[in-house]
Amino acid sequence: MLSPVARTFLIDTDVASDDAVALIMALRAPDVRVAAITIVAGNVEVQQATHNYPAAGTTAQEMHAVDAIIETIEANPGLVLVTLGPLTNIALALSRKPGIATKVGRCVVMGGAPCCEGNVTPAAEYNIWVDPEAARIVMRSGLPVELIGWQLCRGDAVLHEPEIKQVEAFGTRLAHFAIECNSHARAAYKIQTNEDGISLPDPVAMCLALDPTVGTAWSAHYVDVETQSELTRGMTVVDRLNVAADERNRAIWASALRTPKAKVCWSIDNSRWKAALYAALR
Repeated sequence: MLSPVARTFLIDTDVASDDAVALIMALRAPDVRVAAITIVAGNVEVQQATHNYPAAGTTAQEMHAVDAIIETIEANPGLVLVTLGPLTNIALALSRKPGIATKVGRCVVMGGAPCCEGNVTPAAEYNIWVDPEAARIVMRSGLPVELIGWQLCRGDAVLHEPEIKQVEAFGTRLAHFAIECNSHARAAYKIQTNEDGISLPDPVAMCLALDPTVGTAWSAHYVDVETQSELTRGMTVVDRLNVAADERNRAIWASALRTPKAKVCWSIDNSRWKAALYAALR
């Protein structure tokens, strides 16, 4: 019996603590080949982010991330592009070679707050807020975007104290690492939301990249990004009620209306998401 052909992933990340867990999930997936991991500035500077990924037997290559993205997509048409940080690298690659958008099978974007408050301003989620101009380029590029907003890692998706103890009880180095490296993020999340636990936005996005059926509600919409307003800069504006093409809106939405709709994930099966995480850490 023939073995299934491995799916090819290209991951662009700023290698924060939750990114590290997302990378573990991808690298341990038996049916995934990670062709490249590129680094973008975000939670930390590029040099620190690169240092944060000392994969066994590997060293960072001298090639610029933008060149690597273009080269990897062109060499692997149909790959899954997963973005776990600001979209600067992806936007630069698209600006240089717009045609790569049609060669990507799926573009899973961890970013945005499509239905709720932001986490860095009342309107904006961090990855989009850092470089909203880049996010707008990506949303308007023709990439097959699947938007995984930060709301999906909240509530019942959070690892609460009993689940944290459960993960530690696995007794593996990866399990201990996943909990320990996110200890500061846990404290920051408590200050930010008054919710105690470990919130893992990038691993949730990676879970959906690996298995989109973990998402329980998806719909396709035009999405644009606010780049000018002092009040809402970085906001992901989702045409959820399909009114962007109405006469009163179509002029300002003209650029977005010329591109394919993005798929937006609104909810996930939290038990399946956690099972996927646990499987990667055992």
